[in-house]
Amino acid sequence: MNLSLGVKVLVVIICALISVIVGILAGLLKHTPAAPKAPAVLFGGGAFGGSLTLCLMLMSSLGVL
Repeated sequence: MNLSLGVKVLVVIICALISVIVGILAGLLKHTPAAPKAPAVLFGGGAFGGSLTLCLMLMSSLGVL
């Protein structure tokens, strides 16, 4: 695919927003009421990084990026 730079930037932004949602959901699922919030935030950050990497690698292998 021969996409313009603007479309590629929008695809990266969409991947980042999807990864933010995944990170928030992972952090919410990890958090327990009696525990501190720091481990849940770190878990959500790891989920964000992993899902962003996976999404960008998928788009790259499909030829979008």
